Amino acid sequence: MRAIITGQIGMDKKPYLDAVARFAGEQGETISMFHVGDLMYREGPDVRPGKILDLPLSRLNSLRRAAFKDVISESRDAANMIVNTHATFRWRHGLFSAFDYDQIAALKPDVFIALVDNIEVVSDRLHKEHDIDATLKDCMVWREEEILATELMSKAIPGSQFYIMARGRHVSTTRTMFRLVCRPNMKKVYPSFPMSHVVDMPDVLAEIDAFRASLAEHFITFDPGDVDEKLLLDRAILAAKEGKDYLEVTPHSYGGSKNTSGAPIRVRVREVLDIAGDVDGQIYMRDFKLVDQSDMIVSYIPELPGGIPGLSSGVERELHHAFEHTKEVFVVWKPKKAPSPFITETATRIFSSTHEALTYFEQNGYFGERNLFGH
Repeated sequence: MRAIITGQIGMDKKPYLDAVARFAGEQGETISMFHVGDLMYREGPDVRPGKILDLPLSRLNSLRRAAFKDVISESRDAANMIVNTHATFRWRHGLFSAFDYDQIAALKPDVFIALVDNIEVVSDRLHKEHDIDATLKDCMVWREEEILATELMSKAIPGSQFYIMARGRHVSTTRTMFRLVCRPNMKKVYPSFPMSHVVDMPDVLAEIDAFRASLAEHFITFDPGDVDEKLLLDRAILAAKEGKDYLEVTPHSYGGSKNTSGAPIRVRVREVLDIAGDVDGQIYMRDFKLVDQSDMIVSYIPELPGGIPGLSSGVERELHHAFEHTKEVFVVWKPKKAPSPFITETATRIFSSTHEALTYFEQNGYFGERNLFGH
């Protein structure tokens, strides 16, 4: 597959995508990697590191076109390739595009992937790398613009696919990216599960994490839990009630990220409260898009204390959305209390455990290429 990977400034895509290429090598595959930013600096050796976006737009565009010309030439025979670039920039020049349609078309990409990450982590990387005054609100807006522009690029290239994917906080997402590029025929799954209202239930969280890990082992998963800004917002609301001005957030980054120490990120409470509407709106938009780009949804409904089914309103909406859009709908129902007709009448199949679900998927050929590649 020929993939164009975009993402806002502060995503630190280069080490992440290099890790994807290394993982591919371990599977006996080769991914040709092109970092457009590095190629632009190669074309302009007089430009100081970190200052390329301060150039006049005319020269910036010229360097970018020269870099893409090299990518087009060098990638002609590449079976699997990744072009690491941006769809937009919002900088001192304002908002401007980071691509030319004629060159994108000449690359003949099969897939466009907009990479996203927790906004406080993106903001922290951005301010470590650049001297710029940008709030969390600015970063949220940039992310929406990047996603939209990437999707529009894909719509302009007949036959191409568009995906949103979270970089997340776990090494397993490099495997997911590898599979999107090199194993595109694997089943794509949206894991659905309650999040915010089980955050203080460690046993339930452990069940959910085991469910998520099991699905990620066998499928391409678009996991909504890889971006958890709702939890950040909940913490900020509590901190404000306690009169605190700052939060400390542990990024849990893995090797290759700019923040490998695990050192806490200091986040201003007021800035988090200012993006409350953006957090909710983007979760609503993004999670439905993740369902849409999946082949099926698999929902885990735990039993909460008192025998109560852990069926959140978000999970219910996701299940209904998937059903209405003709996706296969599978439910792992753990409570002793029987599910309602709103579950039984919309589910393709209901299981009593994750193991039962995986056994069904294996027996019915859902695992596909996973047993041969992608460990």
